[in-house]
Amino acid sequence: MSAGTVTIAPLRHEDVPRCVEIERELFPGDDPWSENAFRGELDSGHFYVGAHLDGHLIGYAGLALTTFEASVHTIAVDKQHQGLGVGKLLLRTLLARADEHGVPVFLEVRTDNAPAIALYLAHGFEHLGLRRRYYQPSGADAYTMGRPANRD
Repeated sequence: MSAGTVTIAPLRHEDVPRCVEIERELFPGDDPWSENAFRGELDSGHFYVGAHLDGHLIGYAGLALTTFEASVHTIAVDKQHQGLGVGKLLLRTLLARADEHGVPVFLEVRTDNAPAIALYLAHGFEHLGLRRRYYQPSGADAYTMGRPANRD
């Protein structure tokens, strides 16, 4: 990322319109999240972070935590910045938060998203199952993946 340094910071309500733009770019066939959906996630107290490059939001990620487990709700990086390690930074931030609580982490990922699947496998996730027609309205399947608690 030669244009500057990527910083990870808590996602803010001011970031929501840009999140919606990224959603529409990345997930046009699968009911992209609305402003209300993002605001609801932020208001619920879930752990959300944004990746900023030169002050511009280029990605975001969210994690829900309970006493017993964590669930990755989303990770997204705009197309222009994919393949540069931004997703890895976002994922590692979520995993660090889960590790602070010593809980396993679960997620769903489209079965045709090979780069994301490779990223998750490289970070200790395993395939747990298959959810047929999980993503709507496209009907795309999803793998359920999990990573054991890291209690170090």
